[in-house]
Amino acid sequence: MATTVFGAFSVLKDHVKFKVNQNAIVIDNLVFRLHYRATFLLLLVSTILVSSRQFIGEHIKCITDSGVPPKVIETFCFFMSTYTVVKHMNATAVLDGELPHPGVGPASKTDAITHHAYYQWVPFVLFFQALLFYVPHYLWRKMEGGRLNMLVSGLHMAALSLQSETEIKVNDKIKVPSKQERDEKIQQIRIGFINRLHLNRPWAYGLTLCEILNFLNVLMQICLIDWFLRGAFINLGPHILRPLSKDEIDPLDVVFPKVTKCIFHKYGPSGTIQKHDALCVMALNVVNEKIYAVLWFWFIALAVITGLGLVWRALTMFLHARSTSFNKFVFSTACPGKYNPWNVLKVTHEYYFGDWLFLYYIARNLDNYVFKDLLQRLAEDLDSRRHVRYKISQPEVEEELMLKKM
Repeated sequence: MATTVFGAFSVLKDHVKFKVNQNAIVIDNLVFRLHYRATFLLLLVSTILVSSRQFIGEHIKCITDSGVPPKVIETFCFFMSTYTVVKHMNATAVLDGELPHPGVGPASKTDAITHHAYYQWVPFVLFFQALLFYVPHYLWRKMEGGRLNMLVSGLHMAALSLQSETEIKVNDKIKVPSKQERDEKIQQIRIGFINRLHLNRPWAYGLTLCEILNFLNVLMQICLIDWFLRGAFINLGPHILRPLSKDEIDPLDVVFPKVTKCIFHKYGPSGTIQKHDALCVMALNVVNEKIYAVLWFWFIALAVITGLGLVWRALTMFLHARSTSFNKFVFSTACPGKYNPWNVLKVTHEYYFGDWLFLYYIARNLDNYVFKDLLQRLAEDLDSRRHVRYKISQPEVEEELMLKKM
């Protein structure tokens, strides 16, 4: 059994990485990652579960005394839908032995019945939903264009290079730059940031747009599933949590019946149409009910968290240039350490929100000491900018580096 489980999920090994990459550049936040990592993975795993027969056996098994081969009826009922009779969704009748299963019993032409055909589409819908949760991340990566990676790559271990004059190779992937390389890299960030001052608005608004897309997407997904399950998803969570009395049907049995009916028609020996009743065990619904119960709680929690994330983004837009204590808090969490970046207060009074947000993500990807060094130099640049409008040129950087070496 363990071999089949690992075999089923082995298709994800090339697409989902559980190991944290120490050199990965952060270009988004935790809320964003809950969408394109956690939810994307949850939906992919759900798709595999409902598509794999080794976990629950055959998805449908039907019994009938018609003489028709069971495989024929099972295939027909799976693709043409099954049904339950509304008037027989009676827990008391089942407990009293009047009915074998909820919703299963004789029905006339006037009795209301509920057809169940959604299970045919569950794996396709789940996979489509997984793709939708990945789309905002894909769009943001295209908008971001690797700008942060070009600036801060190679500085993850820079705090260890304070006195080292040569590069230290820890392993094939991790290297500690020399002090000179660290200073040159900081100067490159300084050039890239100052020369693009007030030009970071598209970058910041692109991130905000994708965060809004995440929120709209999770709301749309809730509505999509509710439509897919014919209005049964919105109130699924409260119905599950509500204690049931003895004479009430489990709401999961109403939406995901375990036993249903199916009618198979065929020609008899004389050419007349014969109708054969079949009783079908829907093993797939045992998995479906667990998946959609989990998705209800997860999507509601994700919608709340994403909404709070948008409130936080609105606060950053409003307070980044107005509140000293706000900036102290934000940048101390972005780049924790014993050095509190006080100079950021001077910097953020000069920059627009796009510049502030770009600086915040630079802080997220740098060591505390390195970021403090960068911030001090940016503050000095702003002092000069107040008097003369200028851009930093490469000769100026080289001259500064030469002075530092002397």
